[in-house]
Amino acid sequence: MQKREDVAIAFYVLFMAMSQILATKIGDFSIGSLTITAPVAVLIFPFTFQITDIVNENFGQKATHRMIFIAFITQIFMTIFIWFSIEVTSAPFWGFDFGSDPVEAQRFWASFLGSTLRITAASWIAFLITENLDALLFAKIKKYTKGKHLWVRNVFSDIPTLALDSIIFVTIAFGGVFPIVSVIWGQILTKWFFGVVDTPFMYLSRGITSGKIKLDELFAKVNLAKAKEK
Repeated sequence: MQKREDVAIAFYVLFMAMSQILATKIGDFSIGSLTITAPVAVLIFPFTFQITDIVNENFGQKATHRMIFIAFITQIFMTIFIWFSIEVTSAPFWGFDFGSDPVEAQRFWASFLGSTLRITAASWIAFLITENLDALLFAKIKKYTKGKHLWVRNVFSDIPTLALDSIIFVTIAFGGVFPIVSVIWGQILTKWFFGVVDTPFMYLSRGITSGKIKLDELFAKVNLAKAKEK
């Protein structure tokens, strides 16, 4: 059980770190005739809430807050290392390609990772508020429904917290730089989509953790079926 919790924590920390880097780019996502503007990190960040819900469902609220704390500490170290990389004097031959100007390379490096520092600060504030709120709402709904209706606590703990996270994060990270209203709405809509469609994975994770779904047996059956086809 502890190993499965550690795997969830590892993915949670990875997604948080990648989100801060990918959030530096604002992209247009086209769905038919609809175009949504949002940070590229929106493709993976909603899964942090899914992992929060998975850990909360299978290991409890205490384990969830522990995971959030671990992720927060890793973000602090990540920020320190980024700042250090910016402050270190560049080697005179360093650049992104042969013959490039090291001064320009350093300026680009500082600009790119410097914006990451602002995004990191915005992420910290939004992260500490919304992730803990999500864990609290999930636990409260689970208690109110007496452990039934997993989809209810998954969806209705994610919807308000994902929206709040988008408002806090985009306002702090991009206020005065980009038109934040369209970015906020684009991020909210995309996160809500992922927040709803991830529900089947919640049931799958509960089945695996409870032992009702045995992956070893499942993989063995798949391999046996492939062997018979040959």
